[in-house]
Amino acid sequence: MLKQRIITAVCLLAVFLPALVHPSPVFFGGLTLLLIAASGWEWARMLGAGAALSWGSGLLVSLVLAALMFAGVELHWRVVWLTAAAAWVLLSVWMLARGVGGWTDWPSCLRLGLGLALLVLSGAALWQARLQGWVFLLSILALVWTADVAAYFGGKRWGKRKLAPMLSPGKTWAGAISGLAAVLFLASVWLALESVNPANSPSLFARLWDWGPWMAVLALVFLTTMAVVGDLLESLVKRSAGLKDSSGLLPGHGGVLDRVDALLPVLPLAMMLMSL
Repeated sequence: MLKQRIITAVCLLAVFLPALVHPSPVFFGGLTLLLIAASGWEWARMLGAGAALSWGSGLLVSLVLAALMFAGVELHWRVVWLTAAAAWVLLSVWMLARGVGGWTDWPSCLRLGLGLALLVLSGAALWQARLQGWVFLLSILALVWTADVAAYFGGKRWGKRKLAPMLSPGKTWAGAISGLAAVLFLASVWLALESVNPANSPSLFARLWDWGPWMAVLALVFLTTMAVVGDLLESLVKRSAGLKDSSGLLPGHGGVLDRVDALLPVLPLAMMLMSL
């Protein structure tokens, strides 16, 4: 299993990193559309949709996102990000408070549409972040990846008290705190390096630091918390569907949503913070 995970991760990075740093963002745009299409397909499948509706959901989110990205659709992005942030925070509080039962009480069409809409918003945030510079986007990705890896090892080493045992038995408070500590350390190192070698596009950490140290720390705590929440929300949906993985698209890793669940709320929330 570990060998398979490593091979898949290397293959993904071999495609992702060149697209990320390529001077033209078009290549990354195509990758974004593919990512969101696969996520839409997985989301519909997790809610029990048939093959036709699942494929249609993947196609729909990719077409809507393509229109936002390439068709010259004019939007007031600040309003979009504020709306997306409010939706993510309110939905997260409601879902985690109500649990699996509360989620399944909603009509399936509402759950499907809500999830697809949030996927489009996260895809749009991914694209908009890339347009601001690959360093800026990489810093957001690094925040999520660091929190995830540190939470895993911190939980393995010190984890005793479960964070949400009914949703994700493997997650612990020690893991969550380890993830936050690692993100703050990453931000410190990144800022130090960026002060010596300024990037063409300032990182998320540099932009938050412009608000002042305390506000930057609060923003990082908020984003790291929402990364954990994104992971828990997907676990809740999978538990309601009786699934271990969102799909088998990524050998050794499960599905696309299993890899990007923590990133989905963080992207629009980071863009919201940048719009303030």
